[in-house]
Amino acid sequence: MPKTDTRRRLLQRGIQLGGFLAVPAVAEAQTAAAPRRPAPANETLKVIESLRTIHGDFTEARVPDDKLDTILDAAVRAANASNMQSYSIVVSREPDKIMKLTGYRGPCLLLFCADHTRIADVARRLGRPFNGAGMDSFVTSSTNTILAAQTAAIAAKSLGIGSMFTNGIHRGDMERVWDLLGLPQQSCVPLIALILGFPKSEPPYRTGRLRGPGIVHYERYQRLDEKQMDEIIRQHDDPSQHLALNDDWRKSYKHYLDWFYADWLGRFKPAPGEGPMFRRLKKSGYIDGQSG
Repeated sequence: MPKTDTRRRLLQRGIQLGGFLAVPAVAEAQTAAAPRRPAPANETLKVIESLRTIHGDFTEARVPDDKLDTILDAAVRAANASNMQSYSIVVSREPDKIMKLTGYRGPCLLLFCADHTRIADVARRLGRPFNGAGMDSFVTSSTNTILAAQTAAIAAKSLGIGSMFTNGIHRGDMERVWDLLGLPQQSCVPLIALILGFPKSEPPYRTGRLRGPGIVHYERYQRLDEKQMDEIIRQHDDPSQHLALNDDWRKSYKHYLDWFYADWLGRFKPAPGEGPMFRRLKKSGYIDGQSG
């Protein structure tokens, strides 16, 4: 099966089963004539520059225990507010369970949760109050959690291990995550899953990233003007930039981003009323409630 067909099939399965975190990647160069950026200056930057998502095509090879320990050690070194580490990392090595949780099969899963359970339990042990509920605490905890998750992905790549972030845990019946992993009902919300493993093959190119206007702002925020927006649309349409999720958009749309907004994002319209995530945040005590 051609690589483009394989990628399209994986994207469609991701929609049905939960999907991976899909964000359109834009080429590094702001124009086709832009000069190439210099090579990374050191090994750390080379690792970051080489990051890519393994779209579900992992081998069955096990991630060695010592390397997994190294990845986890690196993750917990990530910056975090007040050194509270208000997160938990749940590790699973069961492919069937990983499939049920994410819609993808892989040899190792790290589920990163915003979590105040440990912190509240220790406070109670000391006979101290802990006021950890509320949206402010959730935002801070979420930041801590994502910093740890990204650090894990970088550490894994430095060890020759590929990864895939997926937010599929939020789609479908979210309660399955609590049932399968025994998560606390309060003060704990899974944010992102990171599947680790070894890729079956490497792609011939990497997707780009938008770096200029609209992404990087100096001194003050600057909205895009029409010319800059047209340039972004043009970059997405340019096949040499390798940033489209597929080429099907050319059959029905003038621009790739027409397809992206209408068809891709159109699949994820919020349900009327309170959605599963909002209800979960309420149940966990982060919205209109207290926990701890």
